[in-house]
Amino acid sequence: MTDALSFDRSMDFDYGVAAEMAPGVRRLVARNPGPMTFKGTNTYLVGRREIAVIDPGPDDPVHRSTILAAAGTSRITHIVLTHTHRDHSAGIPALKAETGAVTCGFGGEGDERRAAAIEHVEAKAFLQSSFVPDIPLADNQSISGPGWSLKAIHTPGHAPDHLCFDLAGAGLLFSGDHVMGWNTTVIAPPEGRMSDYMVSLEKLLAFGEGHHRLYLAGHGETLQQPYRQVRAYLLHRRMREAAIFDCVKEGLESVTAITDRIYRGIAPAILSAAKLAVLAHLEHLLERGLVSCDGLPSLHQRFHLAS
Repeated sequence: MTDALSFDRSMDFDYGVAAEMAPGVRRLVARNPGPMTFKGTNTYLVGRREIAVIDPGPDDPVHRSTILAAAGTSRITHIVLTHTHRDHSAGIPALKAETGAVTCGFGGEGDERRAAAIEHVEAKAFLQSSFVPDIPLADNQSISGPGWSLKAIHTPGHAPDHLCFDLAGAGLLFSGDHVMGWNTTVIAPPEGRMSDYMVSLEKLLAFGEGHHRLYLAGHGETLQQPYRQVRAYLLHRRMREAAIFDCVKEGLESVTAITDRIYRGIAPAILSAAKLAVLAHLEHLLERGLVSCDGLPSLHQRFHLAS
């Protein structure tokens, strides 16, 4: 079986319907489709008597009402966040006010990349900078309720605060935006960091083939062959970085020129994301001493082969 990257853009779902993905795990899809969110943000309800809601999604009263209806007479006791992008987190305050649930998310402080992103004009549009969890989670820390236990796995790269969650005894990983089946994950500086992302992918592989039989992603369908997808992600990123390095060797100095070469015919709606992905790879090459630039790396900087 090849590890070539392929995408599954089919998705069997209905808005407003809580679909059972595994025993004790249901999925609702928020009504926020788009070029970066696919059909919408996946919200997961874990547990039966006491429920953990993973990624409440956007601040949408309709989506919130479907979450509450799906919970029924059960209590929502925990609101769990994979990362602080608004399409995953903006619905937290209203859901917390409605349920009294405790919020759980990454508890690290002082991350320079997150601080830079909060001050970055483009990042402000999608980053929920004010979120402070009631229960801060570090790598390998767990939260639990009747019949479920979720262990946090810190997987920075897409975002410095990104967490995946292992559902104990189920062979399931809630992979957030770290690994998805419908598209590659956006790594967008200043918040995103390619070197972190590659290490985080290797971290998931280290669990060993078969440890997680399914990944339940933040967007798109469930990944039925998750380890194959992680290996394909790694191969894809290495090949993309090699192609970008070749562009620099050929004398292409700007992010725009490299993007035009690498992403020929790209849709205008995702051109900005493509440029940021190129910049993320250039940062990675810069960190390894393979390229240089005159100042801090940015979309407007010029890059050269390291002397």
